[in-house]
Amino acid sequence: MERCEQLRALLARPGFLFGPGVYDCLSARLAEQSGCELAFSSGYGMAAALLGLPDIGLITGTEMLQAAGNIAATLRIPLIADMDTGYGNPLNVIRTVTMARRLGVAGVILEDQEWPKRCGHMSGKRVISREEHVEKIRAAVEARQEAGDIVVVARTDARAALGLEEAIQRGRSYHAAGADMIFIEAPQSEEELRTIARELSGVPLMVNLVEGGRTPNLPFQDLAAMGFKLGVSPLSALFEATAAIRSCFREMRERGVVGTRAVDFDAFKNIV
Repeated sequence: MERCEQLRALLARPGFLFGPGVYDCLSARLAEQSGCELAFSSGYGMAAALLGLPDIGLITGTEMLQAAGNIAATLRIPLIADMDTGYGNPLNVIRTVTMARRLGVAGVILEDQEWPKRCGHMSGKRVISREEHVEKIRAAVEARQEAGDIVVVARTDARAALGLEEAIQRGRSYHAAGADMIFIEAPQSEEELRTIARELSGVPLMVNLVEGGRTPNLPFQDLAAMGFKLGVSPLSALFEATAAIRSCFREMRERGVVGTRAVDFDAFKNIV
């Protein structure tokens, strides 16, 4: 089954979906080998892995597309890729979505922040007008129709900048413009999550779960009961890898000998 078709079949199926955040080809392969049905390439994860920098608008569209394409080529499961703001105006969005589709990406996330954007769980975010992002979503839908049935996820960061009510209104507008799924970034309480699900009932909804972020990290079954369809953990693997790598290097330096008890060469050959 083709990747976009595969993702649409998953989204049409009853029940909650989990998308582990991946940041390179190895983490993507591990997600697939762990039994996950889809993967999500996180903007912060990509910025950290490629540049060693935070998600503050420094990574380019070219870098993001190339990295997402490499990850998609590694996988047999569909990949939803963070494509930030689409990297410009509606014409740029068309090119970004078209290129993502050609590279094997099954879904793209497009947000309404001003550029340079920043991680959705940071302070100081600013958003473009609702009307401007509607035009970007319409452009993405046009690209979807011409370049293949890629899934378009419309993200709004208006909760922090303009309040929850405006974020919900934007969600309605973006869905009406043709987005397949709505992602209201960084709701700040369980009650806000419930309000989003209630006010956007019937709309496929995505939620972003970041350890130490602004949104409460609720069990999947609770999010499903509220009405959310997809939950992603953009940084969990990166956080775990950070701790493990730091510990590995520190231990070898202190012991004065190379050696790890986690995975040896033969075991690793079976992974890659």
